[in-house]
Amino acid sequence: MPVSILIADDHELVRQGVRHTLEAVEGWTVVAEAANGREAVELVLRLQPGIVVLDLSMPEMNGLEAIRRIVKISPQTLILVLSIHDSEVLIHEVLAAGAKGYLLKSDAARDLVAAVQALTEGRPYFTAKVSQALLDNFLGQSNAPNRFEEGPRLTPRENEIVRLVADSKTNKEIAALLNISVRTVETHRSNIMEKLGIHSASDLILYAIRTGLKEALPPVAAPLP
Repeated sequence: MPVSILIADDHELVRQGVRHTLEAVEGWTVVAEAANGREAVELVLRLQPGIVVLDLSMPEMNGLEAIRRIVKISPQTLILVLSIHDSEVLIHEVLAAGAKGYLLKSDAARDLVAAVQALTEGRPYFTAKVSQALLDNFLGQSNAPNRFEEGPRLTPRENEIVRLVADSKTNKEIAALLNISVRTVETHRSNIMEKLGIHSASDLILYAIRTGLKEALPPVAAPLP
């Protein structure tokens, strides 16, 4: 089956290696390469590829934000993340953003073709280490109470700020989006963390994912280019 693929990675050698591997499969064609997240979004908008193989650590626009935008502008395009990162919180963020697969670069030589093939057949694909992390997280949540479920309720404004933090927005960006001062954002974040008994942005992201907050609130981010 013909498959059109876009590769997005800021390292040319990585792009060349991925292209060489994928174009060795009959019917698969790499239609473009992008060196940063913004270029990837622009190319997807123009070319509408079937698959995007995308790194997370890219200049101008990180891979996570690029995933969110690609899902909005080309929902039929399937996204496979190819990354060195195996953080559980980041994996959940990527999946929540709309990626259908997650492959570690250390496994790419062995599993890249299988991962792309899975996506073309409508199946998600996770590298073994990622699958184990997701399973461990699921079992941990199944066997223990969720420490976020019984905490104090946040105000609507606090919920907005949590979601924007989970969307990787800075305090300055949040202030601009909500038309409040940076100091007010900082105060809200401090109050939120005190209410929830957490101490990092990663925990705020995990709270947003586990409570479904990211899906429950309407988007307030800047419009697509």
